[in-house]
Amino acid sequence: MTQPLCFRPRTLGVALSLLLCPGAAWATAGGESPGPPCPVPEVAAGEGVPSEGRAADASPASFQAVPVALSGVPGLLFHGLGTWVAGDTRASKQLFALEGAGLGLLAVGGVPIALTGASRRTIGPLYLVALSGAGLFSISAAANLYAAVSPAFPPGAPAPSLPPVELELGYQHVYDPAFDYRHFLSLGATARLSRVRLEGALHAAPGEGNTRVRMGGAYRLLGAPESAREGAEGTALEVEAAGVFHRFGPEGFAMGGVEAGVRGRYDMVRLSRRLEGSFAEVSAGMAFQGYSYFGPVSEDALHEQLLFSFGYGVYLGRQGPVRGEALLYYNHRKDDYAGGVKAAVGVLGYFGVRGRLFLSERWGVSADVQAGSAYTGRVSAVYALGGER
Repeated sequence: MTQPLCFRPRTLGVALSLLLCPGAAWATAGGESPGPPCPVPEVAAGEGVPSEGRAADASPASFQAVPVALSGVPGLLFHGLGTWVAGDTRASKQLFALEGAGLGLLAVGGVPIALTGASRRTIGPLYLVALSGAGLFSISAAANLYAAVSPAFPPGAPAPSLPPVELELGYQHVYDPAFDYRHFLSLGATARLSRVRLEGALHAAPGEGNTRVRMGGAYRLLGAPESAREGAEGTALEVEAAGVFHRFGPEGFAMGGVEAGVRGRYDMVRLSRRLEGSFAEVSAGMAFQGYSYFGPVSEDALHEQLLFSFGYGVYLGRQGPVRGEALLYYNHRKDDYAGGVKAAVGVLGYFGVRGRLFLSERWGVSADVQAGSAYTGRVSAVYALGGER
């Protein structure tokens, strides 16, 4: 059985872990190995992380209306204000520190972007720094709200295991003023084998000549395998790679490319017990793409794209077959159906919310809504093959 480590990461270590290597939160702030996992008493199934592994007081928090109100206004500007009023000063200090680190990185990257007019010579590394700051600020803002309202309901927990094979069939609607396509058939498949995960997705507009295919996989570097968590938390780090092909038939061109990056998830209960049942997720990488026109190829047909996303999510369900998760996120890529939003500092990505919920041992539902220069919505039925969850 995989057991959580007993040390408690410092705030700045957590900040760097969320952005660069979420799994590195298992290392001390000084970079030394925390040593082998210490003994943890057995817990009943569905109880989540043992109290010894939680970075919080053992006493349960009680719901209070005033902290909830203060977490909204002015709490969105001063993260941790609500938890401070509720008496959880430790969580407040950590949220304030995360907010400060986020604002600092946002300024270090954003100010030069504005001053240089988003120059191509410096935009790459500056965008990475600015997006890292925006990610930290957004995560601390979401954690601030969650910490205030979480005592009002029992927290969810990550599923003990995920099915070896999942199949998806659904419908996707796209509203993009620049294109005529609207209705799509959505197909997906996921296979898990120990630390390896393989994924495939197809989105096709019947009769409209628009098709997007993505095939990829991931290898879990840190954290328990998805198919055998056995009550361990969901904190993990993965390396990912994928290939993408998108054909725009009526418009006369196609896009193909490869991408690689890292993705990390951090269970926020490590910061405070008030954050139990929630998690932060960050990914970063690069995509190399080429556009092929049904005719002469222009000089600008080949290019690269910075990939970056961050989000804050919650686990749904704690015991029984009804289990899942929901995530509110930002994705910096612009080649998907939602496109990107033009701003003063360049072209941003899109915002979205997605979730999946198993209603029984075999059947579930997933959904995703995105807003960028276009709007997309997808709902799919999910069927699990093999294994017990």
